[in-house]
Amino acid sequence: MTVKQDVSVAGKLSTLDRLLPVWIAAAMVTGLLAGRWIPGLGGVLNAVSVDGISLPIAVGLLVMMYPVLAKVRYDRLSTVTADRRLLWPSLVLNWLVGPALMFALAWLLLPELPEYRTGLIIVGLARCIAMVIIWNDLACGDREAAAVLVALNSVFQVVMFGVLGWFYLSVLPGWLGLARTGLSVSGWQIAKSVLIFLGIPLVAGYLTRRFGERVKGRRWYESRFLSKIGPVALYGLLFTIVVLFALQGAQITSRPLDVARIALPLLVYFGLMWAGSYALGRAVGLSYERTTTLAFTAAGNNFELAIAVAIATFGATSGQALAGVVGPLIEVPVLVALVYVSLAFRRRFAAATPA
Repeated sequence: MTVKQDVSVAGKLSTLDRLLPVWIAAAMVTGLLAGRWIPGLGGVLNAVSVDGISLPIAVGLLVMMYPVLAKVRYDRLSTVTADRRLLWPSLVLNWLVGPALMFALAWLLLPELPEYRTGLIIVGLARCIAMVIIWNDLACGDREAAAVLVALNSVFQVVMFGVLGWFYLSVLPGWLGLARTGLSVSGWQIAKSVLIFLGIPLVAGYLTRRFGERVKGRRWYESRFLSKIGPVALYGLLFTIVVLFALQGAQITSRPLDVARIALPLLVYFGLMWAGSYALGRAVGLSYERTTTLAFTAAGNNFELAIAVAIATFGATSGQALAGVVGPLIEVPVLVALVYVSLAFRRRFAAATPA
């Protein structure tokens, strides 16, 4: 694609798409300021919760994920499940490399801050099943592959989260002569989070495509219907960011040095996981789309689950909960930047990869 064509395509994007980083930054600032300066806002937003998550955040996540999952061509999922070059690296990156890397960074960079260290380890255990779908779609990754990998992460999350929490907070520190921490979380609590935040939009997206194509045909569904609901995902993303940051605005802005300490290992973690996964995808011969999906599903984390577990185990005002909250504060801008890095690599990657 020539530069002239790139400019032409960019010119056809909506204002929302072209200026997405600006809107995300504005949403973060708006949420932080609102949480800091509007008395009682946090109490109002937390008045009703869904599986330990504020109802407005839950609604925002569901609205954000539904349009993307409605775009998935479910009749092509078999091409993903048959691709072992994608599935095995994803499992290894998500359930071996990711938690181990976060454990190492937390102990190396926060050795004297046990609460924040524990909170970061919990973040590392919570593999992404929600917002990663948006990042993958913005970076033009493989939607079908993202749906399969997110579903796979969901199953492993239900089975392995508690086991890995016990291992990384109690067993491994004991072997290394480090301080140990307990974690109280049930498999049912994790399963509920998966069923609500992935199951509902996944079923809705599948049924929408199935009945939409049956009644009006695939051409109408993809050219007319999806173009109408597409922007809803980004509106849901911006709404979720505003509410999330509003809930913790006072805590974040009143402890800037603590936030900076927590942010450092997170920055290193997101950068290493994304770059390493991208390099691995290219090394094993994956296409740009599937390499991008591998990188974002490995780098993202399920901040909803991490925050809920930290609050349930250690309390809403604990350092562990603050570490969970700082997670999306760092993840959102970093992964938005990586979307643009990925798109910049796209032409070079396509030129070097056989069709």
